[in-house]
Amino acid sequence: MTAQHLTEVKDCLADLIAMATVSRDSNLRLIGYLEQRLSALGARCVRIGNAAGTKANLHAILGPEADGGVVLSGHTDVVPVDGQDWSTDPFVMTERDGRLYGRGTCDMKGFIACALVMAKTYATQNLKRPVHFAFSYDEEVGCLGAPAMIREMTASGPQPRIAIIGEPTGMTVVTGHKGLYSVRVEVEGLEAHSSKVENGACAVTHAVPLMQFLVEAGAAWREAAPADSPFDPPYGTITIGEMGGGTAANILARTAWFESLMRPAPWDDAHAVGDRLRQRAAEEEARMRRHAPSARVEVIQRSDAPPLRPEANSPAEELARQLTGDNAQRFVSFGTEAGQFQSAGLSTVVCGPGYIEQAHKPDEFVDISQLEACLAFLGKLPGHLMD
Repeated sequence: MTAQHLTEVKDCLADLIAMATVSRDSNLRLIGYLEQRLSALGARCVRIGNAAGTKANLHAILGPEADGGVVLSGHTDVVPVDGQDWSTDPFVMTERDGRLYGRGTCDMKGFIACALVMAKTYATQNLKRPVHFAFSYDEEVGCLGAPAMIREMTASGPQPRIAIIGEPTGMTVVTGHKGLYSVRVEVEGLEAHSSKVENGACAVTHAVPLMQFLVEAGAAWREAAPADSPFDPPYGTITIGEMGGGTAANILARTAWFESLMRPAPWDDAHAVGDRLRQRAAEEEARMRRHAPSARVEVIQRSDAPPLRPEANSPAEELARQLTGDNAQRFVSFGTEAGQFQSAGLSTVVCGPGYIEQAHKPDEFVDISQLEACLAFLGKLPGHLMD
């Protein structure tokens, strides 16, 4: 890693931050930027778009058409800044006191910038196995984009062996994390005067038992967690983050809704909870239809990303530890796309610049020293792909 590399990373990161790829918006401008830079180095690039054509993943391969390569993966979307009190423009990168501020500097455009700059070095090396670049959309709303890209990556062409997910871990090696499983529950009843409960069906009233079921399921996960759990908190969690419905206290509510996010530990079964929730929803719908034949209760799955499970004799862990010198065992409670790569058969770890505590909040930043550590990490990679 040289001073020139760091200067190029800062310039690249400033470009990436200026492209405000909040998950609700398109990321195509940023994907085009990444594609242009990697194509210029000789990478073979494939876009994998969403059904609406408004967003895309990018899979790029730099190096020979050989199996056994390494994937460098990052998501291109960022969380919103709405309602947050920033001291600087969140979409103009600002350098101050050894830090770079801006939405996405930490989560996770800093890693993408480092990978993009180091690609210039990789293009000059006599690699025996390729580097795969995997840049996704909609990670922040449930890891929705990556599965299609992973299917494309593993369906044909050179098969990668290892995936390194560059989420912020302080450039330490993470070998396990919780999963993500989220649902939206919509309840449609029938309005009536609240004194005439058998003339309608109150959607809010019938939503409450379903929320209570999830609260109780979360308590069961907490009680079942093993004593030696490495997570903080040590159990899988189920939360209800949003809810709404009704118009007045004296009207049976016509509609109600809520959204729940599960973060299962590797030993928890989110699918079983989801199945039981659907059974409860069907039972609640049947009760409502006694007085409101058109009543409806629907459970809509939003996301389903598996946990990252520690691997025995993991090639990814061995490589990441050689590149970082970090030998400690680490687990995190936030979710990433790592479990999706692992489920597709790739040995996978999480390792990237910055700290999760700096993400998703006003004045998000990454320490420049973290980017330097990431460049050093990525700079050692070719030595493991040339034998």
